[in-house]
Amino acid sequence: MTAHKNYVRSLYKKALYTSLDWYPNRLQWRSIALQIRAEFEANRGETSPVRIQQLVRETEDVLKEYRHPLPYKYMTAPGGTKYERNKWFEDNMTCKF
Repeated sequence: MTAHKNYVRSLYKKALYTSLDWYPNRLQWRSIALQIRAEFEANRGETSPVRIQQLVRETEDVLKEYRHPLPYKYMTAPGGTKYERNKWFEDNMTCKF
């Protein structure tokens, strides 16, 4: 797989995750995800390198514009509400029988 295809794929994933930050309910988010997929599919057959670079730049700009100020984080992920919540207890537990 070429580097360009990998980059476009990563842009697609970033677009999905960015939209998921705005619509955490999967039922509401699904229609947005389908719209994003349709936009990427509409430009799939583009062969002009200049046009492709223009589309990539436009996509990057849109992602920067729609970035959420407080992106969703999973509870146990770094920065989440439960990240290392029990770390002190796990580190200081000693079982002496």
